[in-house]
Amino acid sequence: MLEMRAIVLSIKGREAEISPLGGGGCGHCNSEGGCGSGKLSKMFCSSEPRSFIVFNQAGAKVGDEVDISLPEGSLLHSSWRMYLLPLLLMLGAGFVGVSFANDASSRDGYALLGSLVGLMFGFALGKFLPTANNSRAVVQAIVSPRSQS
Repeated sequence: MLEMRAIVLSIKGREAEISPLGGGGCGHCNSEGGCGSGKLSKMFCSSEPRSFIVFNQAGAKVGDEVDISLPEGSLLHSSWRMYLLPLLLMLGAGFVGVSFANDASSRDGYALLGSLVGLMFGFALGKFLPTANNSRAVVQAIVSPRSQS
């Protein structure tokens, strides 16, 4: 099970909007023995704070620091859905696009058009396919309740 710490930003029914704490990774990004993936994420990923919707099993309140857990296999399942599905649809639609070409000179254009349509459809399908409830992130425990003033 994957775990991380987060702060609760808002509560909506049985769900909580959370923002992860820390930069992620192992924390050795700037050391000599580190792999440098933190530098890559700074270069290619947004520096804005991210937020996620999770199931609020522990009954956390806004401002609480909580432990979030993600069930085993859910990350792999999501990566298949968001990477492999679009790739397979891109390749398949590219082959279908080539079959519509009337002559050899237009094959590349039809392949490109088919591949782009397949890729976009794959991303849309991956985003809007329903996820199983047992693969959602969950607030496991409240680490530090917000201070009452």
